[in-house]
Amino acid sequence: MSNNSQPKTPLVTNIFTADPSAHVFDGKIYIYPSHDIPHDGEDNDNGDEYRMEDYHILSLDDITAPCVDNGEALHLKDIPWASKQLWAPDAIERNGTYYLFFPARDMDGIFRIGVATSSSPVGPFKAEANYIQGSYSIDPAVFEDDDKKAYVYFGGLWGGQLEKWQTGSFDENGVGPALDMPAIGPRVAELTDDLLSFKSEPKEISIVDKDGKPLTAGDTDRRYFEGPWMHKYNGTYYLSYSTGDTHYLVYATSKNPQGPFTYQGRILEPVVGWTTHHSIVEYKGKWYLFYHDCTESNGINHRRCVKYMELNYREDGSIITMEP
Repeated sequence: MSNNSQPKTPLVTNIFTADPSAHVFDGKIYIYPSHDIPHDGEDNDNGDEYRMEDYHILSLDDITAPCVDNGEALHLKDIPWASKQLWAPDAIERNGTYYLFFPARDMDGIFRIGVATSSSPVGPFKAEANYIQGSYSIDPAVFEDDDKKAYVYFGGLWGGQLEKWQTGSFDENGVGPALDMPAIGPRVAELTDDLLSFKSEPKEISIVDKDGKPLTAGDTDRRYFEGPWMHKYNGTYYLSYSTGDTHYLVYATSKNPQGPFTYQGRILEPVVGWTTHHSIVEYKGKWYLFYHDCTESNGINHRRCVKYMELNYREDGSIITMEP
């Protein structure tokens, strides 16, 4: 396949951006990224180097058009319940209102998921007074199905605290399962019609191999780590995600948006930098993968830049693996 559609430079260079969630609204592409703030602190497995405190929404009038940074859309200081770390967000539109879903630490240092609304896809957004009740962890990705049901997928290990929720409540000392046991899966919750609450308690998604056996915690090349994304192609649901410490973007498929999902393969080989976080969107009959890397900062993990390339499927619906 050709990667000719991949820009040789990041979408924007005035700020560092990461974790791009791309959507098409009214014929334009909008990208909802996190905003990396340069600093000289250390990197660690808890993610303390990612100090993001606001969101800037990017937009493209067409896939080859110049990318616009639309300025600050939401700041930490305007979110009553949040204390720090506005990590990877996502957005959805319904009845002329745009809903920005985002993770942040609450006043006790526990990651929660909040919602903010705007009449414009680029904001400014006004945050709800409290986080979504029953929410936890990071990386919300919102998906609206053909029947208009909306789901949010979320969860991340290590700094994202997902393994601390295995009992149903937060356990500061929670650790992951044994390496030969089923891996922790992402969570999914159907949203209420107003998109501000969960209809019921989040469910854990099972990701299995082609024999129907759950991927194990020790299967780090394939098991879920963070960064879920959902899209639908030819009637099949594609759950894609990052494997974290092995740095792959991979995907699994199902006929049900809540799974179980069967692992299928890799979408993107490792980029420069530790994290890999993405989105997949259709635009004018072609599909695109938005992702980030650290090439512009020579590998500094908290100075990332958003890019994209065309994504292609084989006739059987499998995704052709790409090199960054």
